[in-house]
Amino acid sequence: MTRTLGKDLLDLESLTGDQIRLILDTAEPFKEVSERAIKKVPALRGKTIVNLFFEPSTRTRISFEFAEHRLSADTVNVAASGSSVSKGETLVDTARNLEAMRIDMVVIRHGASGAAQFLGNRIRSNVINAGDGMHEHPTQGLLDLLTLRDRFGRIEGLKVALCGDVLHSRVARSNIWGLLKLGAEVAVCGPATLIPREFAQLGVQILPRIEDAIAWADALNVLRLQLERMVAGFVPSLREYNRVFGVTRRRLERAPRDLVILHPGPMNRGVEIDSDVADGPYSVILPQVTNGVAVRMAVLYLLAGGAPDWRSPAGGGAGKPDD
Repeated sequence: MTRTLGKDLLDLESLTGDQIRLILDTAEPFKEVSERAIKKVPALRGKTIVNLFFEPSTRTRISFEFAEHRLSADTVNVAASGSSVSKGETLVDTARNLEAMRIDMVVIRHGASGAAQFLGNRIRSNVINAGDGMHEHPTQGLLDLLTLRDRFGRIEGLKVALCGDVLHSRVARSNIWGLLKLGAEVAVCGPATLIPREFAQLGVQILPRIEDAIAWADALNVLRLQLERMVAGFVPSLREYNRVFGVTRRRLERAPRDLVILHPGPMNRGVEIDSDVADGPYSVILPQVTNGVAVRMAVLYLLAGGAPDWRSPAGGGAGKPDD
């Protein structure tokens, strides 16, 4: 059993099932930290983490910041606009200059697939991929897995359908790898223009109609239409997309079982998901956000060399609130 993660967290494709379970198991007790009056443990005191975001982000960036602060790390936020990157500095030059300031970790979001690995191969600091192009978004995949495990008590044997813009979704790719490695059955559903056919080679079912996904699945992970990445007419119109593929209460009422509804956000309400579904009793969208902080705390902690049982003496005594 592999009980360490290595230097970087770049994707879920390269992790083993045991490594994924290690992160999820480590995240569970970190949830309790966020419920304390003093939401802080000294596990990463003295560590310096740089959040290097080349793409706009709200949820992921803030979630990482919360995780870093709750572990008592020192953090620096760098956005591409307003930094030397906007003056022509390369990614490696930026990272090496930061590393010269003796940082310990870099959390990077970048529009180019492979950017996180490119950086990880060139600096000594730990690198965490917060989303790279259309490749992967591993911490989002992990928090989705944790949310499903919380709700069902297991991942193995679950039927999970990823519905919507699978083609442009790095979240979908991380979910597919994580779910398959933990023994779930996976399907994708959406317009043919937005479903990569090569996923079938991984053992992923391709369902042509949203009604088919609702009838088959235990859980739906509804993906946003990424209009900013579309350079051609992938869908006739947003109204037509909602009519044919929208996850609506009326459609869910015909399901043979109560479905758990996930969405990585941000949501296009009234397009891929209706508000009465997003805010309904089977939605776990807000628990996903809560779990995101715990998962990112676990990843940061494990990459820093923390023991899997962080509340034991070997884990650095992290269970005591920071002063």
